Amino acid sequence: MWYDGLLRCCFFLSVSALFHVNLWPREKDGELALQLLKLICEKLSKMSKTDIDDIIRGPSIWVEKEYESDTKNKIKTYPFRVLFHATKMGNTRFIIELIRIYPDVTWKVDDKGKTIFHLAIKRRQEKIYSLLHEIGAMKDLIIRIKDKKGNYMLHMVAKSAKHIRFQSVSGVALQMQRELLWFKEVENTITLQYSHKKNADGETPRDWFTKKHVDLVTKGEIWMKDTASQCMVVATLIATIAFAAAFTLPGGYNQNTGIPFFRTEPAFIIFVISDAVSLISSSTSVLIFLSILTSRYAEHDFLTSLPNKLLTGLATLFLSILTMMVAFSASFFVLYNKQLQWVPITITGLAGMPVIIFAILQFRLLRDVFVSTYRSKYLFKPKKRVLYY
Repeated sequence: MWYDGLLRCCFFLSVSALFHVNLWPREKDGELALQLLKLICEKLSKMSKTDIDDIIRGPSIWVEKEYESDTKNKIKTYPFRVLFHATKMGNTRFIIELIRIYPDVTWKVDDKGKTIFHLAIKRRQEKIYSLLHEIGAMKDLIIRIKDKKGNYMLHMVAKSAKHIRFQSVSGVALQMQRELLWFKEVENTITLQYSHKKNADGETPRDWFTKKHVDLVTKGEIWMKDTASQCMVVATLIATIAFAAAFTLPGGYNQNTGIPFFRTEPAFIIFVISDAVSLISSSTSVLIFLSILTSRYAEHDFLTSLPNKLLTGLATLFLSILTMMVAFSASFFVLYNKQLQWVPITITGLAGMPVIIFAILQFRLLRDVFVSTYRSKYLFKPKKRVLYY
């Protein structure tokens, strides 16, 4: 009927508008399209399941199975299914609204036998995948579904993710960590029985994961070693400077007693303490980066061991730079404690620039390592429910 055709047209137009905006963090973008979608979904809820499936599925096309053009050698497929296209695009808001109105969409499979959760895993759409934890007992049934190639959910993780999904992750090593986090999450979600199931090629999820990520492990090792080598050079230089400064005290010392002249000055005490902290932290940083260089670089090392070492090494390196600049500035306050006060003040201001530059350049890496390592539990399980209030 013309009414169904109009409804179908409005449905696809609203969905198309939603696809071109990022609806998760920003509520105002595409608000009109979202309101239109809600109205249409309400209309859909009053229709039969057959009509709803037809509208959501979209038009079909014929694809040749062989090189011949005979109709018998063609299969009917639905490559433009809105449901699965929204999953690929990461349109979480659309999926949420659709599930609320028509929960049966969680059971729908595409032409390859994948549900939206299988596809979310394959495309690394963690926000859509997290909805699996909100559908109750249906989760236990969905995890049993396998596609036409015999792949279960855990097999989906084995396939390397598209690089575009990892543009927000700093470094290849952290990309490998994210892949391991995905595998661990899905493995904990499914039952033990399905974690060892073989696909049509006779491979278990773990074997397939290792096979598909050999190249990423190699690149992660190279990236980690390059980063550790460069940071270790800086840490070694700071340790050398701090060690030399410990025997070159500002203001000198008494030749007879060996006691520093300004030992009672507050600035001198700050110099001694900060120089000692700089030496200790830089030496610690060198040892940590050395342990990274000598690591085995096994697959599981990228999950916690290597990221923890990198985070600790960068933190101690930053501390050594900070305390070195404090010791440097304090030495001028010792020398100019009674006159020309603008000299140490100016130098202190300039000494802060290396610290600020290092913080700016390394902040994203430090943040990504910390969030990925210590806050990964919120990656797949949001703090609050979003599907059903």
